[in-house]
This record gives sequence, structure tokens and C-alpha cells, in this order.
Amino acid sequence: MADCCDPAPGAPVRRLQRRVLGAVLAINLVMFFVEAGAGWRADSIALQADALDFLGDSVNYAIALFVLARSLAWRAGTAFAKGAVMFAFGVFLAGASAHHALVGSAPEAPVMGAVGALALIANVVCAFLLFRFRGGDANLRAVWLCSRNDAIGNLAVLAAASGVFLSGTSWPDLLVGLVMAALAVWTGLSVMRQARGELARPRPAAAE
Repeated sequence: MADCCDPAPGAPVRRLQRRVLGAVLAINLVMFFVEAGAGWRADSIALQADALDFLGDSVNYAIALFVLARSLAWRAGTAFAKGAVMFAFGVFLAGASAHHALVGSAPEAPVMGAVGALALIANVVCAFLLFRFRGGDANLRAVWLCSRNDAIGNLAVLAAASGVFLSGTSWPDLLVGLVMAALAVWTGLSVMRQARGELARPRPAAAE
């Protein structure tokens, strides 16, 4: 019954998890709008990709809040779906990078750098808040991995901004887009594997 009834010993931990998830959800929603606008203005595939990632993470955190007090099967099933979304996002991002290579122009490096730095600060805060949950079930591990990947992606965006500024071409921006795509695919597969293992694990009937 520990998975669905939230007994007294686990209640403080569950409340802490809700507060943390609520905080990172708010941060990610704000940064989605900031980066979406900046990515469109700067014509940067890396910023647009990071904005979409913020939106995807917002959905992930909202779902994580919804299933937090539900059974392990619920949480693992939801984590598997989130892993599939991460994988699909990586495939989409790879395609968008290829399209931008054919028709895009060089992005504005100063905008990329400024917004990338702001996004990095936001994601470091989220990663710090979620760090304590990195060893939890697939659902909590998925949100930790999302935040960790975002911080890595922001560092890559800053590197791309420097590359665009120095070279005057869009290739550093496109390269970062492809790296972020590969990271999303790998993370999605990792989360799906853990969730599948949790779904296959025998559980007492009372746990449901």
C-alpha cells in the first residue's frame, strides 16, 4: 500500500517532492516562452531546440506531479511514455537540424549567448533541486535526467554562440542541435529500459 496510500512516514518526502516538482515546472514554463521568442528572433536552431525541450520538460514535470502518489505501475508506465517522448524529440531535432542546414541563415550569436546563459542558470537551479531524487524510481529519475540534460545543452548553446560569433557561419549552431538530438535519443532509451524493468518486476498484490 506504500505506493498508493502515502503513509505517514513517507508523507513529508512526498510533500517535498511536490514542492520541488512545482518549482521546476514554473521555471521551465517561463524559460520556454523566453527561449522560444529569442530562438525565433535570433534564427537559432539550438535555442529553438532548447525552448522545445523546456516545453517538453514542463509537460514531464506536470505528469510526474500527477502520478507521484500513484502505484509503481502507474509511475513506471508514465516514465516509459516520457522516455518515448524524449526519443521522439531527439529524432525530430535531428531532422530540424538537417532542414536548417539547407535553408537556414547564420544565427545571432549575442542573443544566443545571453539567452543561453540565462537558460543555464535556470537549469542549474532545477538540477540542484532535483539532485536528491536522481536515484529514485524511473519517474523521478526521468525528471532528474531531463534537468541534467538541459544544463548540458545550455553549455553547448553557449559554445555554439561562441563558434557562430568567431566563424560567422551556422555550423556550430547546427552541430549543437545534432548533439542535443543524440543526447535526447540516448536518454529516452535509458529511461524506457528502466521503466520496462520496473513494469516487469513482480509486485505483491497489495502494492497496487
